[in-house]
Amino acid sequence: MYNFLPHTEAERQLMLEKIGVHRIEDLFSDIPGQLRENIHYTTLPQQGLTEIELQQELAELARLNPGASMACFLGGGAYNRFIPMAVNTIASRSEFYTAYTPYQPEIAQGTLQVTYEFQTMICELTGMDVANASVYDGASAVTEAAFMAMRATRRTRILIANSVHPDYRQVLKTYAEGLGDVTLVTFDPMKPGELLNSTHPEASKTACVIIQVPNYFGGLEETETIRQFCEASGAFFIVSAEPVSMGLLKPPGQYGADIVTGDIQPLGNHLSFGGPYGGYIATKNRHVRQLPGRLVGKTVDKNGKQCYTLTLQTREQHIRREKATSNICTNQALNVLKATVYMALVGPNGLKHLANLSVQRTHALASRLKKLPGVSLYVSGQPFLFEVALRFPIPVKPLLASLEQQGILGGIELERFYPDAKNCLLITCTEMTSPAEIERYIQCVEAHFKQMEPLGPGKPKDYLEQMEATC
Repeated sequence: MYNFLPHTEAERQLMLEKIGVHRIEDLFSDIPGQLRENIHYTTLPQQGLTEIELQQELAELARLNPGASMACFLGGGAYNRFIPMAVNTIASRSEFYTAYTPYQPEIAQGTLQVTYEFQTMICELTGMDVANASVYDGASAVTEAAFMAMRATRRTRILIANSVHPDYRQVLKTYAEGLGDVTLVTFDPMKPGELLNSTHPEASKTACVIIQVPNYFGGLEETETIRQFCEASGAFFIVSAEPVSMGLLKPPGQYGADIVTGDIQPLGNHLSFGGPYGGYIATKNRHVRQLPGRLVGKTVDKNGKQCYTLTLQTREQHIRREKATSNICTNQALNVLKATVYMALVGPNGLKHLANLSVQRTHALASRLKKLPGVSLYVSGQPFLFEVALRFPIPVKPLLASLEQQGILGGIELERFYPDAKNCLLITCTEMTSPAEIERYIQCVEAHFKQMEPLGPGKPKDYLEQMEATC
């Protein structure tokens, strides 16, 4: 095969002249100089590497990233879970090589059937009648569900719990600002006051109430008050549900949810530096015409054979733009495929077992940490599953830095999102968190506490602030 890359300086110069620039650097003129690294492209090796040499080079580069081998106690919507090798093996089969958009059913039956099975599994998991496949992620799923409720009720007021993932709330806020006439109200589900009273003056204007189960702090919300309010006021009850947790919890459809959303990342999809993931939306049959994203149905062809095809298409490519439910044009087909294979392999009992393991290990870690002086739950009196928010009596930035030096990703600093959560960490355990890692975490925290002891109970405030500032 002819190599089109220019080999000599004369060839390079001729190429640059053809496209109307003088130097290679001119191709990057739109990037501010302070953001560009001073790289001399002519210093790149002129000869490529063999496959063996390339693998060795990549292995050396991988060793520069210590995070891959660190004990991970991070969560907050993205979870380090076990993924059977069969998931990627099956997802790599040739039947799914063109799995992006199954517009031509005659050549996409494999992809369409998998998508149909995914919808079925999500319905069984959530206790709902119909599910889509899919939207971008859990955040866009919450937003699209809220807009579904607004279209169905012809109302513009949205109540969302402050314990819903901060990123989800921010995405909803951004989308809502684009509409202009949306009233977005954040409330504390543990202290809702009069907001969840059907006699409230704004109750009749409320399109939906949104909560997350488990919430961002890992806790379980009380849902009956919300269900009663929604039933009395005619608002939609929307639940953003983490899928693995439903291996243990009652499906949201059984406690009155009108729409259930979530992110499928924990179902067979790697963390992958933040994505891509996939969001699901499940609802009741009577709301199916408001459902955004793709929907696959099962039918028969002209010969009477079972087949699958896209149905009830409500995107602006297929109907009048002003009648479309959404402008989301991407089906996260590969992520949906992996989630489907994962759920088929793990099954209901396996999902329950994984959730149980995660809960047991998180509670074991939390109970040990709470024995340390001054450590307490950030939200008291609320049961939690496999994430827990803990308040520490010392600055958590130095603590996280100390844990990282010991090869531990110790948790998420909650003050980033909640100003009143000073010195609080969100800590997560999954089935991938070994008992040995939990023990090492506790030992490292205990050692860090002992380093703080010489300061005594009257630690100078400026010293603690200085420690925070240096981290």
